[in-house]
Amino acid sequence: MVHHSQKVVQRFEYLLVMDFEATCDKNPVLKPQEIIELPCAAVSTYDWELKDTFHTYVRPRIRPVLTPFCTDLTGIMQETVDNQPCFADVFTAFRKWLTKGGYFDRPDKSSFVTCGSWDLKIMLPAQCDLDGITLSDEFKQWIDLKHTFCESTDYFPRSLKDMLARLNLPLQGRLHSGIDDVKNMVSIIQALRNTYNTQFKITSSLMTSTLNLGTKQEHEREHERKNT
Repeated sequence: MVHHSQKVVQRFEYLLVMDFEATCDKNPVLKPQEIIELPCAAVSTYDWELKDTFHTYVRPRIRPVLTPFCTDLTGIMQETVDNQPCFADVFTAFRKWLTKGGYFDRPDKSSFVTCGSWDLKIMLPAQCDLDGITLSDEFKQWIDLKHTFCESTDYFPRSLKDMLARLNLPLQGRLHSGIDDVKNMVSIIQALRNTYNTQFKITSSLMTSTLNLGTKQEHEREHERKNT
């Protein structure tokens, strides 16, 4: 269904589409998990084009050897992370990229977009605690693409793959590759804007899982991975 109403005014100039990958194992669950891939794509809401991308792999510090399960799931090989910087250095470089792009030179200029709330509600705060990093305010609220999708389509998606299928979009690359997941999320954002006249606004924060969204999506458990 295409919405033919006048285009809505977007609240942000840029959507910063983010998707972490982390160390993991099937049984038992790793504690702590560590971020091993950090991609972020900047999409302009003026023309809906991709403006810039930050992407790097990260060498885990606590458990430097990836499990076979982790490699099978993410496609990230041991040699891919071995010579990469640890998270503290990567996060410094990422924040410099954000500053250079001017994405938060006004508090309301940009918002992060994630698929579920695992990335910014659970994984990033835990990683920053592990490395003694103080989390700045721009990372404490975000747009959960699943909830935005639900508000536009009246269907709560199970996963990234589910959203692609509902929008008849092809899968780019492989699931659970951080950079490929980001590319697919960008395609979903563009399709929601073109087909449903979607307004992208904050849905979630560190204080609450969802904002003004009722209870029908509460079945999503925040401790689970976002793309299962």
